[in-house]
Amino acid sequence: MKYDWMDGFLLDKKGVTKDFKEEWNWIRYQIGGKMFAALCLNGDGKPYYITLKLEPAEGEFLRGQYKDIVPGYYMNKDHWNSIDPDGNVPEELLKDLLDKSYELVLNGFSKKKRMEILSEEKGDKDGL
Repeated sequence: MKYDWMDGFLLDKKGVTKDFKEEWNWIRYQIGGKMFAALCLNGDGKPYYITLKLEPAEGEFLRGQYKDIVPGYYMNKDHWNSIDPDGNVPEELLKDLLDKSYELVLNGFSKKKRMEILSEEKGDKDGL
């Protein structure tokens, strides 16, 4: 995978946890129990998609700009997008998209829940 920095980048965000959904063969990144990004693995355990949430208009625009960004794999095609982990999406753009996905899901919580999530102490966030 070209974006080997992604795991550390996501786990450095406040309130993020990581788990492995065996039935899907996905590594999921969550905030407050809600997924905002996933690394989809093939049968050999190699990444074949990075899936993240975006505003529908932005996702549609980006899919028109990059052949390596497609509608979300096994997800709602309006809100979720999948990115080829060995494709040509610039690193800075992917970081920006991961940030936006995190913010979208975080902002979906009530103000009280957001404050709880953001004030949690960093502990063992790696569920693997």
